[in-house]
Amino acid sequence: METNILIVDDIHPVMLEKFDEAGIAYSYQPDISRAEAEQIITSYSGLVIRSKFQVDSAFLNFAPNLRFIARAGAGMDNIDDEAAGLRHITLIPANEGNRDAVGEHMIGMLLSLMNHLNRADRQVRSGQWLREANRGYELKGRTVGLIGYGHNGMAMAKKLSGFDVKVLAYDKYRKDYSDIYATEASMEAIYQRADIISFHIPLTGETKGMIDEQYLSKFEKRIFFLLGARGGIVDVSAVLNGLDKGSILGAAFDVLPIEKFPKLAEQSWYKDLISRDNVILSPHVAGWTFESYYKLSEVAADKIIAFLR
Repeated sequence: METNILIVDDIHPVMLEKFDEAGIAYSYQPDISRAEAEQIITSYSGLVIRSKFQVDSAFLNFAPNLRFIARAGAGMDNIDDEAAGLRHITLIPANEGNRDAVGEHMIGMLLSLMNHLNRADRQVRSGQWLREANRGYELKGRTVGLIGYGHNGMAMAKKLSGFDVKVLAYDKYRKDYSDIYATEASMEAIYQRADIISFHIPLTGETKGMIDEQYLSKFEKRIFFLLGARGGIVDVSAVLNGLDKGSILGAAFDVLPIEKFPKLAEQSWYKDLISRDNVILSPHVAGWTFESYYKLSEVAADKIIAFLR
């Protein structure tokens, strides 16, 4: 069967240009539904998706000729990797494409937390000039713990290098990964030394709900908490309890366990979360800049072309 790729999500035109140059056949259908994709996927050997729908075992039953699934994004948690593996389908992520965007966004959230920028902005706009109440913290001299040291973790460490901080990185699946930006460390060392904790790990069966009361209780210093990975790895109520106790000084969430309204507003912790001045939220956009939109599609296309060759 000749290569024929079904693209079911909005992607940057650079991917289509690269496929045209390489002579690769494709069908670009960004408005297609899952049900419609199920009806035609048997005719395709490749699938490109972002977050349109879950590519689960049931969907793959309609795709006997599929050789690969590429995601123009970071992470593959909307794809059943076990089911794909059983069918010998190669998974192609594009994590490199938005690593710089994620690093910059999370540092921006951290600086805003440490300097009370969101709260101070609201106060000035409402006629309050409260200098002492908005005294901030400096980043210099602090220890940052990165959980996960893949593309995003490494980009975060590189961008922190100009702030005169110590970066400790823990990655369960790597060895000997110390570099000029971060030092390989055990979780015990991070529990003891970290002033700031930032997560750069995928959502898997192992990491789902990992950040809970027990996990957070192990940090010996008061921390700033950053989450720009996947919302499913955190128990939000545990973070709120840490904020109440003062063991967490501030928290930034670009991702949450539920990311759609009105369901998000129905969560038991939602009103508490949005009521706090020391919490910053953004709608899962850390890795979604104008530049990363291009780079994610470019990286995915290059990897697909290399795979086919």
